[in-house]
Amino acid sequence: MTEKSEASAPSARTIIITGGSDGIGAAAARALSRTGASVVIVGRSAAKTAAVAAPLGADSFTADFASLDEVRSLAATLLNRYPRIDVLANNAGGIMGKRELTVDGHEKTFQVNHLAPFLLTTLLTDRLLESHARVINTASVANSVYARFDIDDLDGNRKYSPNRAYGNAKLANILFTRELNHRYHEQGLTTAAFHPGVVATSFSSNSTSVMRFLYQTPLKRMLITPEQGADTLVWLATAPLDEWISGEYYDKRLVAKANTLAYDPALAAALWERSAAMVAAPAPTNSTEILS
Repeated sequence: MTEKSEASAPSARTIIITGGSDGIGAAAARALSRTGASVVIVGRSAAKTAAVAAPLGADSFTADFASLDEVRSLAATLLNRYPRIDVLANNAGGIMGKRELTVDGHEKTFQVNHLAPFLLTTLLTDRLLESHARVINTASVANSVYARFDIDDLDGNRKYSPNRAYGNAKLANILFTRELNHRYHEQGLTTAAFHPGVVATSFSSNSTSVMRFLYQTPLKRMLITPEQGADTLVWLATAPLDEWISGEYYDKRLVAKANTLAYDPALAAALWERSAAMVAAPAPTNSTEILS
């Protein structure tokens, strides 16, 4: 993990954006930097992250969310560096290919999209509460289209497809948003999930999902720009808190209908407990195995 620039003025709002080296994360970083915020960009590629951060004079760090140890190291660095965190935008994620286990022994789609941001957020919780922060989670309409959620099969051991795994992870993002709101809103934390739209980015470039044809063929011209996709994230990060409702799922700045399961408080609580156990568990010895 590397830092790429000096801290901005301490009086500026500190906004941390994961997945900030490309796509809507990079677009949001540029837009939020123009508001005078001190933007902190987190990405997997050191070169790409630095390329976004340098023109903004922003701090940048690298962390691969397929490694929970890298997430722990990132959280420790952020806590040491920033006495205040006003916004945490959990934007990193993506759709994968065939079923793969991370070094931590978890299905990669679920870990990168849900477990890693869950761990990062919970490690930063005390600082976020002290700051009366906003936590914004990038979800997707895939939560309704593809999810076939099984709380007893979060790692997709029994049934797996790239689309199903991605949809389940995006539903997990919304369940996490709602449970985070339930646990901490009265203590000053505000949180939301949002669907950015179908954005012309490098999304799904390493996937075997049929969605890659939409993103990697001339059909890409039908998609919205990263700047348009980042609009709701930027709005949630900057709008007065009385303009939106904590714990909700948004699309185009409006409360949207998510998968019916997203509104099950018992499921949200169960996912939180399962996730906490999963990020605390030691990695199995065969954790790098790739399964068909």
